[in-house]
Amino acid sequence: MIEDRHAPRHNTCLFRAFVYFEGNGAAINCVVRDISETAARLQFHTPQDFPECLDLHIPAKGRSFHAKVQWIDGDEIGIAFHAAGIPDPADSSLEQRLDRLEAEVALLKQSVKHLQKNAENNEEAA
Repeated sequence: MIEDRHAPRHNTCLFRAFVYFEGNGAAINCVVRDISETAARLQFHTPQDFPECLDLHIPAKGRSFHAKVQWIDGDEIGIAFHAAGIPDPADSSLEQRLDRLEAEVALLKQSVKHLQKNAENNEEAA
């Protein structure tokens, strides 16, 4: 199969990221599997229902993008970045930044609980 790419991949990567939907302060945790100047492939823990447009924030890169969903395949989606991405969270209002940080903290707490539960199950099994 021939791939139709408008921009070469910069790297095949595994960046932790967050997806935000317009009008909804909640964040969904995901992994950026591939990224280029114009698009990215995201993987989620479980398949999701996505609106046409979303915001992607990659903390490790300090970057945010406004994007349009191009395709969905199970727990992965392909997105194309809008030419004028969204402002960096550092440029957002204090209230918006606080909402995003609270969403990230909630996801991190959920991840810690999941890891603790797995560790307890492993200890019981041993």
